[in-house]
Amino acid sequence: MGEGAPEKLEKFLSQAADAARVRVVALEALSGGAVQDNRLLRAEIEGGAFAGKLDAVLRMDAPSRLPASHDRAAEFAILKRAHAAGVKAPEPLWLCADSAVLGRPFFVMRRIEGEAFGHRLAKDAAERGFGERLVAELGEELAKIHAIPWAAPELAFLTAPSQAPARALVAEYRDFLDDLAEPAPSVEWGLAWLERNAPPRGPLAFCHRDFRTGNYLVKDGRLAAVLDWEFAGPGDPDEDLGWFLAKCWRFGRPEREAGGIGARETFVAAYERNAGRAVDRTRLGYWEVMAHVRWAVIALQQAERHASGAEQSLELALTAHVVPELELEILDRTRET
Repeated sequence: MGEGAPEKLEKFLSQAADAARVRVVALEALSGGAVQDNRLLRAEIEGGAFAGKLDAVLRMDAPSRLPASHDRAAEFAILKRAHAAGVKAPEPLWLCADSAVLGRPFFVMRRIEGEAFGHRLAKDAAERGFGERLVAELGEELAKIHAIPWAAPELAFLTAPSQAPARALVAEYRDFLDDLAEPAPSVEWGLAWLERNAPPRGPLAFCHRDFRTGNYLVKDGRLAAVLDWEFAGPGDPDEDLGWFLAKCWRFGRPEREAGGIGARETFVAAYERNAGRAVDRTRLGYWEVMAHVRWAVIALQQAERHASGAEQSLELALTAHVVPELELEILDRTRET
């Protein structure tokens, strides 16, 4: 952040909240959020509708971006739409597109208490016995997300894929790999398999596209909020199901196939009851392969953000360590029989 950032932030918040005065009490880095820069924001507001103590999260552009992620203005619009639809999402408050305030665009949303750390949630779900109830809640919530009208005027920046979503993703990830400095033949093999086995185009839905353990908050064993909407957009709804069920997001609990938290069937059945559609279980295996390919591509991109010098980060540098495990899973699941 640049010189005079606290004073500039206070001025912006005062104007946005229509307050007489705002004093920033704390602005501290939060753990997680490898793609974006999240800060805990605490402030005292005098006057206006928001008078009192503000407990919020300031979400700012990272110094470098993943190509597939939305900018903060787009994510803010998506978050507003999701919150208005009754989805358990943080309440978005104010967007600042002016980089002169903190050096990068950002938005402010209300902070929601809860646990998001994946390994801790997987451990707690097993030890405290709330896993099945939680994955049922998550299935219900995903159905609500898929019901959001993605063609709303305020989401005009979202565009539907021109071909079957699976084929569009294969082409996108292949382009991403071509832009990397080093080849990834095992991931390319996975893309070739996905291309050969791509399901036909079906009805599109508003997809979260990062719906997994680690991207939601849990309070007292119950779902508190769904986070990280920076990849959301129209797509095949089974993509979200496969992403959540993929082995790479089970955090050391491979036997708990629904996000390392509970049973696969509990999650899928709860989704079906609320989505009003039957899920073809045979298609989910395809989207789980897609999930491993996508995560491998993202991990390689994250590592290159560090290696290129665009953003010096130990977290980004270490992300590449997951790639061999992902490659093994891709190869195991795509062996021709």
